[in-house]
Amino acid sequence: MSTKTAVRAAVIAMVAALAAFVVAALAGGAVSEKVVPGVGDSGLLTRWGLPISQVALELTSMLTVGALMMAAFLLPAGKEGLGPDARRYVRGASWLAACWAVAAAATMVFTVSDILAEPVGTVLAGNELSSYVGQLPEGTALMLVVLMSVVVALLARTTVSHGGVVGLLVLAFIALLPEPVTTGHSAASPNHSVAITSMALHIAGIVPWVGGLALLAWFAMTGGEAALAVPAERFSRAALVCYVMVGASGFANVVVRLADPEQLFTSDYGRLVLVKVAAFAFLGWLGWTHRTRTLPAVAVRKPRAFIRLAAVEVAIMAGTVGVAVALSRTPPPAESTTEDPVKSLLGYSMPPPLTTGRLFTLWRFDLYFAVLVAVLGGLYVAGVLRLRRRGDRWPVGRTVAWMIGLLTIVVVTMSGVATYSPILFSVHMAQHMVLSMLTPIFLVLGAPITLALRALKPAEVRGDRGPREWLMIILHSRVIKVLTHPAVATVIFVASTYVLYFTPLFEAAMRAHLGHIAMLTHFLLAGGLFYWVLIGVDPAPHKLPYIARILVLFVTMPFHAFFGISLMNSSGLAESWYQSLGRSWGPSIVSDLHTGGSIAWAFGEIPTFIVLIAIVFQWFAEDQRLSQRLDRQADRAQSQGAGAGQETDELSDYNAYLARLARRGEKS
Repeated sequence: MSTKTAVRAAVIAMVAALAAFVVAALAGGAVSEKVVPGVGDSGLLTRWGLPISQVALELTSMLTVGALMMAAFLLPAGKEGLGPDARRYVRGASWLAACWAVAAAATMVFTVSDILAEPVGTVLAGNELSSYVGQLPEGTALMLVVLMSVVVALLARTTVSHGGVVGLLVLAFIALLPEPVTTGHSAASPNHSVAITSMALHIAGIVPWVGGLALLAWFAMTGGEAALAVPAERFSRAALVCYVMVGASGFANVVVRLADPEQLFTSDYGRLVLVKVAAFAFLGWLGWTHRTRTLPAVAVRKPRAFIRLAAVEVAIMAGTVGVAVALSRTPPPAESTTEDPVKSLLGYSMPPPLTTGRLFTLWRFDLYFAVLVAVLGGLYVAGVLRLRRRGDRWPVGRTVAWMIGLLTIVVVTMSGVATYSPILFSVHMAQHMVLSMLTPIFLVLGAPITLALRALKPAEVRGDRGPREWLMIILHSRVIKVLTHPAVATVIFVASTYVLYFTPLFEAAMRAHLGHIAMLTHFLLAGGLFYWVLIGVDPAPHKLPYIARILVLFVTMPFHAFFGISLMNSSGLAESWYQSLGRSWGPSIVSDLHTGGSIAWAFGEIPTFIVLIAIVFQWFAEDQRLSQRLDRQADRAQSQGAGAGQETDELSDYNAYLARLARRGEKS
């Protein structure tokens, strides 16, 4: 097929997206706003321009991610970095990211016009745009999207390495989150913790799914039929994961926003959800058809069926994106409950006074950590089972340590500890100490990297890059070498705590759900990095002598004790946050802060004791292995020496025998 055919298919997909949006917007009333006399009106241009620019923003962001996916993961790796096709897609990603930035800027202008109820011309003529972009969450989020997409567009012009493309892909994924997660229905949902997390997972699933398929279809239509088998097979595996993520997160979104299943049929929002569900089910059937019929045809060099089906699938996906934008502009059914300021901040009402029993009974489901634990536990078990099927052994102690680590995550993020941690600083500090100083110890002792290196299969084609090869690249990257340097890991582990709590970052993280998730995730990662250096079983760029590990441990722990003392002597921390909750029971804010400092000061002894035991056992085990290796070498050298001596004696006897024969010959 030719480039003309690919362009025609792209135009059809964009038309499908706009047509689906127009129909869904008219049906749901998203653009039929009534003008009230005496109240400002943003105008017809904004009512239609805002959602249309959002459609353009969604499509360009998906295509940017799809182009980077093609270059980084789907196309086979070249012998020296990126191949010609991959470089072409990186350059294409640069242009797509530029279009993404333009669409985000247009959306920002229309958003300010919509919020201020002023026409676009008035917003652009005055200083409202510059004034409100920094004040409105919507404007700030869109400005971040513009900045990050511009960075992707500029860097993609000069990127020539796989690592650089992966870095751009990570940045593009980060740029996807601010606008829909912080400014849509999720941010205003009563149970915004589940709503925001499910929306983030929804985006993380749907963007690579749609963008990857669109760029894969473009690749097939523009001369890539002969080389389609490898990227099509790789995308099929990734698409299944994306499909599950989109389905599960979409279901969570619907449950959060619709209190009654009847609202699926009685509200405009619910009916648009049903349209998305029907499209999602049809796309699942198309994906199954790809997997069972067209991929085998592609494997035998018959790609036409795949191209036709992919073109139809991309058009339906684009139409679904249009419906999704219309859905985001359609208000969900309002709840009949009374206004609860605490629920608007936390996502749940103020719990009763804290007791020990309630710490273990007031459980709350956290979608982010539930998915995290399920994925980490499932992958670990899958790796162990693969080794057992292959006949290899894996130490039971490592599996137990890994599961204990995951169990501690569940306890402190979904039990009463998580319920009370945003309300009481002392409970939050206990959660912090577990996630940063206890959980990582068990996770590191589980040796997940070693398990992955043993369980993952090498790439089928020599020189190509599969999951195992990418893991090796990450382990040998400059970033990992710098981060795992003992001094750097120690500074991150210690200094980040002071930076977080003694700056406005802590209150900002408590007020934003994504910030709260980022804070807890940082605790896990910083602790994991530090304990990987000290007691890590997995291979690492820097290996410290055991006496140096003990020294680093004892040098680090006093800083945590001093941090606890600083909190105990502090007069206030994030006071406006705790005051806004209006807690009427329990200790005062200052007294609770001092209790949290006491927990931070006393908790350090527990991980120190565990790490010391681990270091001693590892030191003893290594000495045993070294002693056994030296004994084997000595035995081997002794046996070789004895053999050499025996050969020397036999040679001497043989030479003497030849000399006697020679003398007899002379006599005769």
